[in-house]
Amino acid sequence: MPTILAALCDRTMTPTNPSEIESLVQIAHSLADAARLNTMPLFRTPLEVTSKLDDSPVTVADRSAEASMRKLLGAQVPSHGILGEEHGRERMDAEYLWVLDPIDGTKSFITGSPLWGTLIALLHRGQPVLGLVDMPVLGERWLAQLGQAACCNGRPVRTSTCQSLEQARIYTTSPDAFKPADWATFDGLSRRCALRRFGGDCYVYAQLAGGYIDLVVEAGLQPYDYLAMVTLVQSAGGVMSDWDGQPLGVGSDGRVLAAATSALHAQALLALRSS
Repeated sequence: MPTILAALCDRTMTPTNPSEIESLVQIAHSLADAARLNTMPLFRTPLEVTSKLDDSPVTVADRSAEASMRKLLGAQVPSHGILGEEHGRERMDAEYLWVLDPIDGTKSFITGSPLWGTLIALLHRGQPVLGLVDMPVLGERWLAQLGQAACCNGRPVRTSTCQSLEQARIYTTSPDAFKPADWATFDGLSRRCALRRFGGDCYVYAQLAGGYIDLVVEAGLQPYDYLAMVTLVQSAGGVMSDWDGQPLGVGSDGRVLAAATSALHAQALLALRSS
């Protein structure tokens, strides 16, 4: 598998200077730091909550965090594109695209749950090559780059070795995210598993990367909800795709399947297709 060394910065896909790679990783860290400075002071404080056009909640914490992240990108990599949940799209045809979700789990944030996070993905020509999941309240930062081991706070992590649905621990964030037909499909699949749980938002993918659970199946997601997870899950040894087994990108339909092993992914994919 080509590493980020071969994929990020060189149009001919030849290895590039490690300092260039490190600068991109440091930008990702800087983005997460900037988001923390805006979100943590407002966590568990009285906030006005408004509804967006899709009826999802948003607060000043979401908007100010993303604005700070965009300002940083504009100063450091002005030619790169940006896709953010709160402030839209810029230069979507750029070679490098940063995908930002300042608070994944706003419903958790506004109800005082610690299981919300900041998601940062970097795409190169449409392919996810770097993913960062920052969990400010938990003090955990999960980072992965293509071809390198995924880490939590600098410690390498690995998915479980689970091979079968009957032994799998499965998560999804909420039944409310599914359309009726998709819920019936998930319900049938998940009832074959050893354990199913709900909640967690972005943190369930970190749990998967860390080997604590084995399967995540979701629907109704946006690109900024899942693109940071692709590199994280795959760099930890797992497999992640849409419900048709296709690679995830900006244009995917928002139905996501993440599994600890290729064997488990194949079984789950078969169950999804046969429902």
